[in-house]
Amino acid sequence: MSDDPLPSNGFFPVSLNVVGRRCVVIGPPDDREAVEKVHALREVDADVLWIDDPTAVRDEDVIEAFFVISTPQDPVLSGRLRALSDVHRFLLCTIDQPRFGFVAMQAIVKAGPVRLGISTGGAAPRVGKHLKLALERMMDDKFIRFIECLATQKRRNRTRVADGGERRARMIAAADGFDVAMQATYPKWFEAEWHGFAPVVEPKSLAQ
Repeated sequence: MSDDPLPSNGFFPVSLNVVGRRCVVIGPPDDREAVEKVHALREVDADVLWIDDPTAVRDEDVIEAFFVISTPQDPVLSGRLRALSDVHRFLLCTIDQPRFGFVAMQAIVKAGPVRLGISTGGAAPRVGKHLKLALERMMDDKFIRFIECLATQKRRNRTRVADGGERRARMIAAADGFDVAMQATYPKWFEAEWHGFAPVVEPKSLAQ
């Protein structure tokens, strides 16, 4: 396990097919993260085991798992899970403890059939949350209806247009005019850093 909890070049983004696979979530029932992860895994048809008492985790609960997510900020438990994952080769995510796990969870934005995953590689989860909220505001009912119309057009093209090139051209034309404009606002300490007025890398309140 590296002393540096975050890889210098970030994480490799990937999506998992967990249909029917044993996925274990460790976290108490009043833990929002645990509840969300259980729901999200069940939504994609994983075989979910929820251990809501972190003190009751047994080795046999996880050694046959495909994916384990642990939410408690408990370095003893997290270190134990990491040692088990190194031996038994299951995927491990230890929420907000990147030096133990090697999977960084993505924030998922859902709108109709569209799914977008956002990850800062564990470096700035708060930034990821703001990106998620901004995309959710943009991907509203009108956006969902637009995607549904495109999907209907695509289905019709399959039966009405024999030429694959023509089908692609029609879909490109149908989406022509769609665009997204986003703008970021930064804290004052970073604006000073960016413009070279004050070479800092963190706000004064965190540097003490």
